[in-house]
Amino acid sequence: MEIKPDTLEWKDAYKLLVGSIVPRPIAFVSTLDEDGKANLAPFSFFTAISADPMLVCFSPMRRGTDGGKKDTLNNIESTKEFVINIVSEEFTEQMNNTAIEFEAGIDEFEETGLTKLESVMVSPPGVKESKVQLECSLHQVLHFGEGAGSGSLVIGKVEYVRVADELYYDGKIDTEQLKPVGRMAGQMYTKPMAETFEMVRKR
Repeated sequence: MEIKPDTLEWKDAYKLLVGSIVPRPIAFVSTLDEDGKANLAPFSFFTAISADPMLVCFSPMRRGTDGGKKDTLNNIESTKEFVINIVSEEFTEQMNNTAIEFEAGIDEFEETGLTKLESVMVSPPGVKESKVQLECSLHQVLHFGEGAGSGSLVIGKVEYVRVADELYYDGKIDTEQLKPVGRMAGQMYTKPMAETFEMVRKR
């Protein structure tokens, strides 16, 4: 099968991407709007960029219903701050429930029962249930396209990292105890630690 992306409707192009690029880590992003109301939403287009400076990025796509920007992106562009909370198995259901398209100004923490944790370097709260939180200031945002199917690249400079004590040792994260969750295609998720293997690089 050979496919030219420009021949596809955006929904079919999206399915092709998310079915091919798997598993994907989840950026569980908390922000505040200009009135100080909290917002919380998951994004599975997420990765690291560099260690020095410590930069991470995620891509919020436009809403499929009307092509508008999502609340998370609006908030980040307004306040220039956000927190990326790493998702573990213990609160996957609450994370999934924040993906509901609530009206602007609705606090997803309150709707899902997740707990706000005051951040150290930025104004938005972190998710207390998350074992790793990356407090970020906005480094850059790039927009690609307009309308449904288009998206943006949000690059954040990590200003502060909070890690659960039991996870951190010798400068490393114990991923077995982190129990991260990844996103597959459609409604499917994965537990990456269910089956792992080691490969040592040849010198």
